[in-house]
Amino acid sequence: MIEHRPFNTLGGADHGWLKAKHHFSFASYNEPSRMGWGALRVWNDDEIAAGSGFPPHPHADMEIITYVREGAITHEDSLGNKGRTEAGDVQVMSAGSGVRHAEYNAEADTTRIFQIWIVPDSRGGAPSWGARPFPKGDRSGRFVSLASGVAGDTDALPIRADARVLGATLKAGESTEYTLGAQRHAYLVLAQGTADVNGVHLDTRDGAAIRDESVIRITAVTDTEIVLVDSI
Repeated sequence: MIEHRPFNTLGGADHGWLKAKHHFSFASYNEPSRMGWGALRVWNDDEIAAGSGFPPHPHADMEIITYVREGAITHEDSLGNKGRTEAGDVQVMSAGSGVRHAEYNAEADTTRIFQIWIVPDSRGGAPSWGARPFPKGDRSGRFVSLASGVAGDTDALPIRADARVLGATLKAGESTEYTLGAQRHAYLVLAQGTADVNGVHLDTRDGAAIRDESVIRITAVTDTEIVLVDSI
């Protein structure tokens, strides 16, 4: 089963400094049929104006993954962490028992990110933050785990959930496959490009909610950048 969610059907808000689209219910966008997909709870497509951002605010009991598509995001938190994550790179904040953080676009141009929230396997625990580069060339033609709580994904940023966030890039005409385990949920978004996913055509920033498909086959129509979440 593949449910295509075109970008222009997503919920969202325009706050001036922030233009946000929501694949799932979030803030003022309330859609009872889109409260999550497996352990995936939030997938926001955010455009943050230069010199602006999210001021300090609290979180608890959530794995928050930021995939930077364009520009860079600067992170600060109550643990004393501070870092700048550039396009193509990923940061993870495990909110655990509670943390306050801020995310700013300190760049001269608009920053574009995917913000992905995954429900952890258990509540509490010490909060943490980390970031690392994931060169797009390393995921050319194949999926690479970017953040994961699955055993064996040693090169991925750790999260506290039976889930993984993966990325892949394909040239026009190339294909790749991902094996989806039984009873698992996949949610796939094209960061750029156009592609066919098991015969369903997706455009840039479209989403696809997938289950009961043993193999997900993606064929790029144009050069394509893919982000996929696999969770219970």
